[in-house]
Amino acid sequence: MHLVTVIGARPQFVKASAFAAAVRAEDDDRPFRHDLVHTGQHYDDAMSGVFFRELGIDAPAIDLGVGSGGHGEQTGEMLKRLEPVLIDRAPDALLVYGDTNSTLAAALAAAKLDVPIAHVEAGLRSHRRAMPEEINRVVTDRLSTLLFCPSEAAAENCAREGITEGVEVIGDVMRDALDLQLRSLPTGVHEELGVQPGAYALATLHRAENTDDPVRLAAALDGLVRVAAAGLPVLLPAHPRTRALADLDELSRRGVLVVGPQSFARMVALEAEARVILTDSGGVQKEALWLGVPCVTLRDETEWIETVESGWNQLVGADAQAIEAAALAERPAGDPPPLYGDGGASARVLRSLRRTFER
Repeated sequence: MHLVTVIGARPQFVKASAFAAAVRAEDDDRPFRHDLVHTGQHYDDAMSGVFFRELGIDAPAIDLGVGSGGHGEQTGEMLKRLEPVLIDRAPDALLVYGDTNSTLAAALAAAKLDVPIAHVEAGLRSHRRAMPEEINRVVTDRLSTLLFCPSEAAAENCAREGITEGVEVIGDVMRDALDLQLRSLPTGVHEELGVQPGAYALATLHRAENTDDPVRLAAALDGLVRVAAAGLPVLLPAHPRTRALADLDELSRRGVLVVGPQSFARMVALEAEARVILTDSGGVQKEALWLGVPCVTLRDETEWIETVESGWNQLVGADAQAIEAAALAERPAGDPPPLYGDGGASARVLRSLRRTFER
């Protein structure tokens, strides 16, 4: 079997590492060729290179070097550069993850060349078409041959849209990656960054719906300041987009600990010991649940609706008062429910790919 995987953003690097681990663990001597293509959507070392080194992923066979840009510009440039790669490599199937512009461009390129598409994280819906990610995932699902859903709710979303062929509920490959990382967490991270385990809020803020709207961004950052002023230190690993659009020096003067982007291993170490996590990231919402840490999501909706229904995730939008109240609320009683699989999703993806595309 010859597989091409296209990735471009840091969550996809993590997911690809879980699949790579499943391939290494497989006791199978059948031929397997796997070409990894990096679009360059996330391109600086802190957002890309460190993940490949730390997660043990082979260097990409091809780095397209697309870089940043508007949605149309970036997607179009990826599409242009991916088409000759797929023609040259002629894979049995294309594997994509999630809802990024890299995923959409790869799916479009493959569909036009009649290359079957396998989509990991299929069926997720925020039901908000104004989100670029929603468009990306809806179109990719419509084009895919295999749709690997992390939950029954995701599969039901596909069915409501008339997609039933090739849909499989396999759990979440991010759970696989988290379980692998928990075996060897780095030490000394909290001391280095100046926080005490169990006594800080960990914040991430990067989605365009927040950063590109000055009113929402100001309100979200004011919420972080309020939490810090209430006596709970807030640690913010700042995404490049946030650094470019926010006055982080002013934020630091108002009590928020602003640091650079963190590797996956360091982020897991920080998430695991946080009192609460404040985020607009989809992946971090799930990681918080799996680690038993309350989550406050700085969005108006989430595709991971089960985390909200469980009581371990609160949707507060960009409302500063709501952010403060949710961050300082009592911890939910009991343990979080077992959502999104058992840590074996990547192996299920590999088995299904072999079953469908093995020659």
